[in-house]
Amino acid sequence: MAPKTTNHPNSYIKAYEDVELLKHDIMRPVRMELEVLKPELYFKHFNITDTIVCFGSARIGDKKAALQKVKLAEKALKQNPSNKNLQHKLEEAKGLASLSHYYEEARRFAQIVIKKSKKRFAVVTGGGPGMMEAANRGAYETGGTSIGLNITLPHEQFPNKYISPNMAFLFHYFAIRKIHFVMRSKAFVVFPGGFGTFDELFEILTLVQTGKKTRIPVILVGKEFWNDVININALARYGVISHEDAKAIPIVETAEEAWKEIEKFYKK
Repeated sequence: MAPKTTNHPNSYIKAYEDVELLKHDIMRPVRMELEVLKPELYFKHFNITDTIVCFGSARIGDKKAALQKVKLAEKALKQNPSNKNLQHKLEEAKGLASLSHYYEEARRFAQIVIKKSKKRFAVVTGGGPGMMEAANRGAYETGGTSIGLNITLPHEQFPNKYISPNMAFLFHYFAIRKIHFVMRSKAFVVFPGGFGTFDELFEILTLVQTGKKTRIPVILVGKEFWNDVININALARYGVISHEDAKAIPIVETAEEAWKEIEKFYKK
């Protein structure tokens, strides 16, 4: 008769089936490796080799939704005009409304990518709402491959509904997520966004500048926004980047212009 194992309920679980073991601090390298390997298996199975990555704010929705938020903020402030927090909320709502037309630009850009490349490229985003949803939506509606690399955050974020089947992935580690953004990318197109968008933008610029990533086009969409929040020419003027580095970051206004920059880069 086989010995009973009730006195050893945890130690007798197979290591790869022991979820509590995998959550232990000492297993962090294993968890990180799993986050590298799981998407890799899916991408190889579905033959995903070339991608165009789109970044942008999760807060920027379509124009109709943005204007509705402005109305709600105005109504709340009217009821309590001295409330500083409500004043800030209205200012933020108006700012996002001024950027809301880029939702449609991101959507149209992804449509152009799928059509012009004849579905060679998959469109990759962070998988969340806002500008990420817009790009995923454009690819999905055009019959292309739409990929979302989501991440666990303090405020719960769910994948948008425009991601292709088996192409929504959830990450815990920002660093591993970035690896999958970069590995297959043939271009980065960056729409207006905040800290997360800036982080992703400067990550790819640093990788390209240092030769860790083969040079690819990195394109900013939204002339007024980007010229207002980043002075790239000033960085070159102070000498902390080269003038060649500055010239390699075109700023455009439309989806069509962004695609033309990609075409121009690869024709060279």
